[in-house]
Amino acid sequence: MNSFDLPKVAVAILNWNGKHHLATYLPSVLQTAYSHCQIWVIDNGSTDDSVSWLKETYGDQIELVRLPHNLGYAGGYNAGLNQIEADIYVLLNSDVEVSPNWLDDPVQRFLENERLGALQPTIRSWKEKTAYEYAGAAGGYIDSMGYPFCAGRLFEQVEEDRNQYAYRKTIFWASGACMFVRAKAYWEAGGLDDRYFAHMEEIDLCWRMQHLDYELIHEPASVVYHLGGGSLAYGNPRKTFLNFRNSLITLQKNLPLPQMVVRVFLRLLLDFPAALKFAAHGSWGDFWAVGRAHWSFFGMQGYIWKKRAEIKHKKHPAKLSGMFQGSALYAHFFGRKAKLEAFIAARRVNATDR
Repeated sequence: MNSFDLPKVAVAILNWNGKHHLATYLPSVLQTAYSHCQIWVIDNGSTDDSVSWLKETYGDQIELVRLPHNLGYAGGYNAGLNQIEADIYVLLNSDVEVSPNWLDDPVQRFLENERLGALQPTIRSWKEKTAYEYAGAAGGYIDSMGYPFCAGRLFEQVEEDRNQYAYRKTIFWASGACMFVRAKAYWEAGGLDDRYFAHMEEIDLCWRMQHLDYELIHEPASVVYHLGGGSLAYGNPRKTFLNFRNSLITLQKNLPLPQMVVRVFLRLLLDFPAALKFAAHGSWGDFWAVGRAHWSFFGMQGYIWKKRAEIKHKKHPAKLSGMFQGSALYAHFFGRKAKLEAFIAARRVNATDR
């Protein structure tokens, strides 16, 4: 194929006061071998010297979009990508290390399948290079109650990468830590939901892309290494608030009406024992964050119903790729299924090998 026929790829790194991450991880991104690639940094209203440092250190090696203030992950990417022309966006966290050829296989997958909406590489831990990383691992899944999990990470349990998931497969969601997404599909689905601010927004976007009949896959030939916790540390009450609230929003927006009413109600009930568990461990900030998440969720009902009306709910949950037909929470803690392999073996996850 002539190099001029290759898709134009924009690697877009969202930065907020992250000079320390850029100094560590950006050099690997600049070693990317793919010829039709531009590296963009979308600065989300940083108050440190990130922007001046980038200009002085890398000059015209990168393109820069400056936003006036912090719009969060979702709003920052929407505003930034709106100023970037490309065929494929790569949403890349500032704390991710990549290899020179990490773009090649994913780009080939987009060339082979025009209905491919988004793709996730294997995401390993930067601290423990042989282990999967919590935020994405080897591709994202979701259960019928809206609890997300990954091939290689079930709730808090993260596996070593023994190549047990080193095959291309359909998934439900691609991690926002490193998501390849077709630009046409991104905007056709409406982009990320700004009101999420951060957390679960990529799951919502991927669900909406499935409603539009786009496919999502994990590509094991591409591997990146993620530090994790770069924006909000694990265990931060703000992260707890966003995860609990945004999970409820995602269910209400995307499920068919009968299932939505039942499952949102059950999720609200299930959040109470989760809050009590936080209290039992003395995590009072997380305990109160669950209550605040519910309060915010109910306060957003007008907005949520409006966004729901914009979605064409074409696919029944049972036909969605990567949805576990049951409760991952119950299967893990009571059925003693600790890994995705057990769910796939039971034929309760729609995960097609490609």
